Amino acid sequence: MEKQKIFAMSFASVYPLYLQKAERKGRSKSEVDQIIFWLTGYDAKSLEEQLSKRTNFEEFFESAPHINDNVSLIKGVVCGVRVEEIEDELMRKIRYLDKLIDELAKGKSMDKILRK
Repeated sequence: MEKQKIFAMSFASVYPLYLQKAERKGRSKSEVDQIIFWLTGYDAKSLEEQLSKRTNFEEFFESAPHINDNVSLIKGVVCGVRVEEIEDELMRKIRYLDKLIDELAKGKSMDKILRK
């Protein structure tokens, strides 16, 4: 099966877009980072390393210390597709992150976004 183009994209090239989306709606970089930390298990230092290495999405998620056990609680539509119905595991992880950033930009509280 042909790999999706996004898998080869540098996470560092998309990260600023996540920040812009959040900041346009009055949210902060620290909140975006908190979402990434929650989802992937990265911390500030390891995230910065991934950004500086310009790791692609596939490597970014493969290298993630620990995908959160509560990701199955993330439900809803991103780009017209229900995230819980995406069959490709990597694409589902990418869309989980997209969904969480969307929720942040829509003003949801961090407790709800992080499924606490």
